[in-house]
Parts: sequence; C-alpha cells; structure tokens
Amino acid sequence: MTDRSIPSDRRLDRRIPLGSPARIILDGGDVIAAQCVELSVSGMTLHADYVPGEAEVIEVEVHSPPGAMERPPLVARVEVRRCHQIDAGLFEIGGSIIEIVG
Repeated sequence: MTDRSIPSDRRLDRRIPLGSPARIILDGGDVIAAQCVELSVSGMTLHADYVPGEAEVIEVEVHSPPGAMERPPLVARVEVRRCHQIDAGLFEIGGSIIEIVG
C-alpha cells in the first residue's frame, strides 16, 4: 500500500459528531431551523434547508444534544466555506468559526 491510497484530510482539528438542534440567525432577523452534525474548535457542519452565499457570515446557535445535560447554547459567528445539497431541500453547510458570541 502506498501513501497515495490513504485519503488526506485537510482539517487539522478533531471533529466531534453532535446531532444537536441548531438555529441559523440571519442579519434581517430570520431564523432557520438546522442541525449541527459536527463541531470542532475551528468550525462546524450544519444541515438545513437554507443555501447561504459563498463566504457569507451567519450566526449559529447550537443547543445541547438530545439526552445530554441542558446547557446554555453555543452562539457563534460562522463564515460559510462550503454548501452542497444532500437531499431534496436539505443542504450541508460547512463553516469556520470566526467569533464565539455566547
């Protein structure tokens, strides 16, 4: 086996699968229901029925995973790095955390 057969992963931070309810809060005040499927120190992956613009900055509120101790939500400003459709009307949004708001 050669090194070329091992897929490379550009992300350096450890990702934690989450499956937590989340909300995307847009500048105009609109709120979109989402799910935070992965979280790391530097970014997150969301599933939502929203298609953000390239490099759009969104505010995301991530709640405690189901069955976990209830804690205040993580609120972060996230810069969108990628978005692709995963199902009819459902999109996967990957972004970099640029600021923790609360």
